[in-house]
Amino acid sequence: MKLVISADHAGFPLKEDVRAYLAKAGHEVIDLGAYSGDQPDDYPDFAEKVGEAIRAGVAQKGILICGSGVGVCVAANKIPGIRAGMCHDTYSAHQGVEHDDMNVVVLGARIIGSALAYEVVDSFLGAKFIANEERFTRRFRKVLAIEAKYQCGDGPASKA
Repeated sequence: MKLVISADHAGFPLKEDVRAYLAKAGHEVIDLGAYSGDQPDDYPDFAEKVGEAIRAGVAQKGILICGSGVGVCVAANKIPGIRAGMCHDTYSAHQGVEHDDMNVVVLGARIIGSALAYEVVDSFLGAKFIANEERFTRRFRKVLAIEAKYQCGDGPASKA
C-alpha cells in the first residue's frame, strides 16, 4: 500500500521506526518530514502536508505522529476530506476505519512505544470501511454533511 507519513520533532524517532517497519513489510512509504528531531518545529505544518498529499491522491492513507498525538490530530481534522483519529490501541485503529472511514491514524510518540505502534498501524492498514452496513453509511453521510456545512469558514477560528 502507498502511504504518507509525517511527524514533528517530538514524533521523529517513532516516525523513523514506523516508516522502516512499514517499508520492510512491503509498503511504499512517502516521508513528508520532519527529517530530524534536533530542531523544534510546528506540528500543524506536518499535519497539513499529510492532508494535502491525501487530498491530491498521492496516497489514500496517512500516519501522523507528534508528542501526544493531540496537536496533529486537531490540525489534520481541519482539512476537508481528512478523517484523523488518535489511536493507541488496535481496536480503535481498525474500528475507526470500519465505522468512520478514518484515513489518517495519529500516534503519540510520548504515549506508546514502537512495538505497539506497529500493531496499531497494522490494524489501521488492514481495516476496510463497512460500506454495506446502512448504519455506518448513514453516519458517514452525516459527518460529510457537517464538514460541508462548516467548510466555508464562517465564524471565529479561535479565541486567541
